[in-house]
Amino acid sequence: MKNQSRTLMIVALLVLGSLACSLSQVSQLFGEYPTNPGDLLFQDGFSDPSSGWDRVRTPEGMTDYEGDKYRIVVNAPNADYWANPGLEFTDVLIEVDVGKASGPDDNDFGVLCRYLDTENFYFLIISSDGYYGIGKVQNGEQQLLEPPQMYHSEAIFTGTGPNHIQAVCSGSWLALSINGELIAETTDSTFQEGDIGLIVGSFDAPGVDIWFDNLMVMVP
Repeated sequence: MKNQSRTLMIVALLVLGSLACSLSQVSQLFGEYPTNPGDLLFQDGFSDPSSGWDRVRTPEGMTDYEGDKYRIVVNAPNADYWANPGLEFTDVLIEVDVGKASGPDDNDFGVLCRYLDTENFYFLIISSDGYYGIGKVQNGEQQLLEPPQMYHSEAIFTGTGPNHIQAVCSGSWLALSINGELIAETTDSTFQEGDIGLIVGSFDAPGVDIWFDNLMVMVP
């Protein structure tokens, strides 16, 4: 198991630029709000830099479009950087391809759901050395929900990957599947709606460089 006990480090520039949209605005963007399982809510291949995600580059890290992918780099130790499209959803099935461009395998990366602000959201993550976890940040306090520490799974392709993440946030049910295999699920009813997001974290060694592509958000 891996101890995932570091404090989440928030980079204000990554979140101050996000625009919150109501559910009605999502409907205006993508048509009548879908309700049938599998219906598409949002998708992004990251080929259009104006699609709404944060674009920040600093010496400590970056979140930006690059090469028809979305890239998050963490150049600080024991830190998390994330980005959001500035939308709002209730129940979601999030699918995304993700791989490591460079940096240490001792890292974590994945997706966010029910994102309310920098101190309140769910995260569903894996690592380049094959660990996984589902957790939440509530009032700025981080807690792993399942498992109690990050556990190892053979379903995760280690090193550069790539891996296909499927994350479900439906009612109180939270579930994480990797490359088609369900590896973790739990229940929690703290948050009911919010934005989605992409997150990357470092531990002792900085220089974590992760790319994301082929994002889809659907009705679970």
